[in-house]
Formats: sequence, structure tokens, C-alpha cells
Amino acid sequence: MAYLADTKALTHKAVLDMLAAAVAEAEAQGQPQCISIVDASAVPLGELRMTGSKVISRKSARAKALTAASTGKPSDTVPDVVRAGIGMATGGVITGLPGGLPIAFNGVLVGGIGVGSGTGPQDIAVAAAALAAIGADPQE
Repeated sequence: MAYLADTKALTHKAVLDMLAAAVAEAEAQGQPQCISIVDASAVPLGELRMTGSKVISRKSARAKALTAASTGKPSDTVPDVVRAGIGMATGGVITGLPGGLPIAFNGVLVGGIGVGSGTGPQDIAVAAAALAAIGADPQE
């Protein structure tokens, strides 16, 4: 029986590069965003609230990141039938809102990113830009 597992983890350099790419995309869109990055255990690694973004979107961005990290799927794939119930059961930690993407390399989940303050497509585009900046697996 094995007692240890090899793991992969995001570095601070990856987090900084992701934040920079996310900000650049948000600025190109003209939509300030809240951006949250967590590791595979949902521990916060980096967060930024851009000037002019909606203050409450900070909370939703974190929930989107936690959802993506815990499910390994985009946050908007949480089935409609359980969205309200799972949101209530987890105290708002899990959400079905768009803008959360898992961070994976060659299928190995290392975290999640959540973006909030724009429309769903804007949030997803900002998160996707962050993934692309570090060569993570793309998400749709």
C-alpha cells in the first residue's frame, strides 16, 4: 500500500503570470474584473480586485474558482437541478455561475480560477486567457 503520492502544484510565478494575463484581457475588454486563483485543495493562491470591478464579485469569483478546483470542470457545468441546493448546502462555496475554470496540465488538476464582474462570456474569456498564459489545458 502506498502512503505517498506525487503531486503537482502551481508556483507563485504561475499565479502572477495568470493574474497579469487575466488583467490584460479584462482591460482589452474594457471590463474590470475580480480574479481568484486557488490550488487543487481550494487554498487561495492569488486574488485581485481590479479598480472599478463590482465588490460583491470578489465573493463569486472565489466561489467559481473553488467550484472548478473541486469538480475539475467549468463552474457553469454544475447541473441546473442541483445549483440552488448545492449552493445552499455549501454556504455559497459551490456555484453554477460561468467564469470558473479548472487549471490542469495534461489532465492533472492543480487548481481553479474564477473571474467575476462581467458577463458570463467575458468572465470565461478572462479565465481562459490566464490558462493560456501558463500553457494549462484549455477549457471550453
